[in-house]
Amino acid sequence: MAHRGHSRTAAVLGVLLLACACGADGTGTSVAPEESGTPGRENTGQETPGTGSVEPGDPGAPVDVATGLDVPWGVDFLPDGSALVAQRDSAEVAHVAADGTVTGAGGVEGVVPGGEGGLLGLAVDPAFPDEPYVYVYYTAESDNRISRIEYDPDAVELGEAEVILDGLPKAGNHNGGRIAFGPDDLLYVGTGDAAQGTLAQDTDSPAGKILRITGEGEPAEGNPFDNRVYSYGHRNVQGLAWDGDGRLYATEFGADAFDEVNLIEPGANYGWPEVEGPGGGDEFTDPLVTWSPSEASPSGAAIAGDALWVAALRGERLWRIPLDGEGGLGEPEAHFEGDHGRLRTVVVAPGGDALWLTTSNLDGRGSPEDGDDRILRVPLE
Repeated sequence: MAHRGHSRTAAVLGVLLLACACGADGTGTSVAPEESGTPGRENTGQETPGTGSVEPGDPGAPVDVATGLDVPWGVDFLPDGSALVAQRDSAEVAHVAADGTVTGAGGVEGVVPGGEGGLLGLAVDPAFPDEPYVYVYYTAESDNRISRIEYDPDAVELGEAEVILDGLPKAGNHNGGRIAFGPDDLLYVGTGDAAQGTLAQDTDSPAGKILRITGEGEPAEGNPFDNRVYSYGHRNVQGLAWDGDGRLYATEFGADAFDEVNLIEPGANYGWPEVEGPGGGDEFTDPLVTWSPSEASPSGAAIAGDALWVAALRGERLWRIPLDGEGGLGEPEAHFEGDHGRLRTVVVAPGGDALWLTTSNLDGRGSPEDGDDRILRVPLE
C-alpha cells in the first residue's frame, strides 16, 4: 500500500514538472463497529484486480480542488459549474467554485451530528434556478429528515428551510443518507436500517430502503407498495447512480461478509437481514458485485465513461467497474489504493471529463493529514 504522504508529494512534483515543461500557467466522532464489517477484522489478502496496465477510461492523477473541509458528504453541482457541499459534522454547506474557491453558504438548522449521523446527502433541484431549492438529508434529535432549502446563487446563501420528510429511524450507525434526483426528476433516498435489521424487511417502514418521492416529500406515483418505498431489504444504502438507459445502481454496506453493488428494480427485496450477499433464493435479488468489507465499505457512486465508480471508505480506494450496457457489471478495478485515505463521495464533474472525489479522514476513523478533508479532481483519460 502506498504511503499517503509520499504519494501526495509525488503528485505535487509531477504537476510542477508538467507546468515547467509546458510553460503553463471536524469534529468527527469515533464510533464502532465500522460502517461495514467487524472492527479490527484483517484484510483477506485477496489480490486486488485491475491495478496493472492503463486502459481507456482509467483515471488520471488526482489534484486538489478544495481543502480544509469538515467531512464533506453530499456534493451536487449548480448550473454554473460550481458545487454545494454538505459537511457532516459542522452542519455547514460550502459553496465550491470551479476554481476551488470555498465560500460558506450557511448552516442547516436542527442537525445533530454524532456517530455516522449529521448533515449527509445533498441534491440540487434539477429545475434550478426556476425551482431554487437544495435538498439535504440529515440526522436530527429524534430521527433522520429531509429538508428543502431555498438557495440564492447571487448571495451564495441558504434561505428558508422546509422539512418535507421526517420520521426516518436514526441510530449511531446505519443512517443511510444518500439522496439524488433520478432521470424521472424524482428524488431517490437511500436509508439505513438504523441497526434494526428487521425493519429492512417491513415495507411499511422507511428504514433499510430506497425511497422514491416528489420534491414535496410525497410518495411518487407508481411506487410498488403505494407508499414511499421503492426497494427494500437493504442494510445501509450509501450510493445511487443511473446509467444512460435509466438503470439504477446502488452501493450498500454489508456486515461481516459482503459489501454490495445492486441493480435496483422497483419492489425487489435485496435480502437484508435474511441474507448477506448472493445465494438467498428466488425471493431475494442477488447483488451484481460483492467485496469483503476490508476492500470497500462502498460509499458514493457515479457513472462516467462506461463505468460505475465507487468510493471506498475502509478500503481507501476508488473502484472502477465496467458497465456491459445490458445492466451487468464487469470485474472491479482498484485505483489510488491508500493514496488519499478514506474516500466518501464521487460525482461526475460538469462536462463529464472528470470526477470530483471527497476524502473522509476527519470522520473519526481516518488518519487525517494537513489539508484534510479535501475534494480531489480526477481527470478521465
